[in-house]
Amino acid sequence: MMVLNYSNGFRPATFWRKNKCTLVEKPRHNDRTLLTSFHVTQPLSNEDQNSVDDRNWHVLNCHLQAGSQGPRRVRQIEDGVTSAVKAARRLKEKDPTSPMLVISGDFNGADKCGAVRYLEDGSIGPSFVEDGEPVTSKERTMKTSCKFIDVPASIESRNPPATMVVPEIIPILVDGYTSAAYSDPKLSSDVRARLGRIYTKYSSCYETPNGNLHLMKTADVENWLVDINGVVGRGDEFRNAAKEMGWKPSAPPSENDDKKERITLPLDTVLTLDGFSNVYEAELQRGKFWGIAHDLAVLGEPLLVSATYQGRYDRMYCSSALRPVAVLDTTCSQSCPNDTEPSDHLPVCASFVMS
Repeated sequence: MMVLNYSNGFRPATFWRKNKCTLVEKPRHNDRTLLTSFHVTQPLSNEDQNSVDDRNWHVLNCHLQAGSQGPRRVRQIEDGVTSAVKAARRLKEKDPTSPMLVISGDFNGADKCGAVRYLEDGSIGPSFVEDGEPVTSKERTMKTSCKFIDVPASIESRNPPATMVVPEIIPILVDGYTSAAYSDPKLSSDVRARLGRIYTKYSSCYETPNGNLHLMKTADVENWLVDINGVVGRGDEFRNAAKEMGWKPSAPPSENDDKKERITLPLDTVLTLDGFSNVYEAELQRGKFWGIAHDLAVLGEPLLVSATYQGRYDRMYCSSALRPVAVLDTTCSQSCPNDTEPSDHLPVCASFVMS
């Protein structure tokens, strides 16, 4: 069985075997986190087929916001942990502040990011600065009484392996790249030149008294979107291109609206070169570095990268009500994806028993 988070385009999915456990309440869909609560139906031992524990397991699956969005990442992980405590209360668990909780997913941040520090330290305050700004305006303290164990780091005989082994593309994409530039990144002159050539390739050409004029009409924009996304109508490139071309909602959004208005590419208008560059500037601001690199490669402008970046962005924690008994490391010595690793993220795997 599985459930897919529906609150965001980057949607965590949780899978389980229905012959071993069952959901005890509806999954909780928060901003980039998915909480599922289970009751184990499989006997605790082969000798005693009636030995079924009546406690609940909670799994918080997350894909936190990328880019210079430290405050949002802290809110996302705080909301997820709080949802687990509330679920334990609704289920009338003996100690709702110490649930059997596993937290796993892409934190889009390393050891010193606010979301990780909040989870490992139990609180975070206005003095904590990430990407040049405080991650919160007030003290935030977890609603749990238990501590969380960094599962891969619980094996003390080695350092936890990197979960991202990827081409070091950020210094190439970002103008004047430094740690400070990461908080408000701008496209480098090299990338802007590449986008200019791509724009010329896809645009329609018009003769004017001052020379040729290149403009991307709606059909040209559709051809570009099909090449990078496979279809028109999906992806941030599509949504931002439509807005750059003048699309606006027909009416202000209302809290009573069940569905958002469908975005479409305006007809009889154009996407200018500045608008085209703005689409990728927005991608950069959201931390979608490898998405930009993918588009450039598909569009005939692959980045020439020799260095490799390694970081532990994908993490797994468990509450002290659980104990990890096995951890599986996945390592790779070359940039991912490659012939053996289909993703730019390496798996994090573990098994648990009740403490």
